[in-house]
Amino acid sequence: MTKILVTGSEGQLGKSLQHIAQDYPHLQFVFTDLSELDIASAEAVDEFLRDGAFDYCINCAAYTKVDQAEEEQELSSSINADGCKNLALACAKTACVLIQISTDFVFDGNKAEPYTETDRPNPLSHYGSSKLQGEQYVQDLLDTYFIIRTSWVYSEYGHNFLKTMIRLSGERSELGVVEDQIGSPTYAMDLAGFLLYLIQTGSTAYGIYHYSNEGQISWYDFAREIFKQSGADIRLNPIRTEDYPTAAQRPKNSTLSKARTKAAFDIEIPNWKESLRVCLNNMNVLSQRKKV
Repeated sequence: MTKILVTGSEGQLGKSLQHIAQDYPHLQFVFTDLSELDIASAEAVDEFLRDGAFDYCINCAAYTKVDQAEEEQELSSSINADGCKNLALACAKTACVLIQISTDFVFDGNKAEPYTETDRPNPLSHYGSSKLQGEQYVQDLLDTYFIIRTSWVYSEYGHNFLKTMIRLSGERSELGVVEDQIGSPTYAMDLAGFLLYLIQTGSTAYGIYHYSNEGQISWYDFAREIFKQSGADIRLNPIRTEDYPTAAQRPKNSTLSKARTKAAFDIEIPNWKESLRVCLNNMNVLSQRKKV
């Protein structure tokens, strides 16, 4: 039976993988978070992978507080960069395939078209730089790896843009959302399904790939559709990036091209509106269960 280690299992993607794991009875999962495995510790990672005899490691562990990373650079690098190095070294010793989750923040956003896997990275923030360093460690130390760059991840779990918008719609009558940053939302359940598809098909098409839902929109467009589908009664105003200053600079265009991914694995990727509808329905179901 194929044995899979999932790090960062309490994050959005980790939780999504836990949710759909029951649909893959032929796969054996070991879910870990910081309390079980600190990927910043080379010794802990080496021992855990050596004893576990894993076939795959999906690294969902990451420091994702983009603005706070500007102040906590050492901590974010220890997880996003050094943690990847530790996993790559351990995977190399144990013949374990590493699936590393990366980000649109490795790009500067100055390109007019969607970014391809061969475009030159140029991160604007420490978060982006630390994730890029993690990518480079994986490429330097391993031959058998998948680096999956994704963007604007949301889900039923944790803290994300979707849940923030729904919360604010219940607290405010009016809201401003940035309209001059464009990209593609990614439903974590869709991404989780793609990762397990890679594993169950035994693909050896190793390398860097992009995965997000189909469509190119702004944060304002995303918020507008969230309120439309959820029936929220709130006035939404488009604002510019300079009207909402943040510690970390965001790429203006972080749209990822999925052409290489779709061609390599012969898959179809859902449109962002379809996936948003699925997520909102699942959130309603979870909400109803909590009331019972």
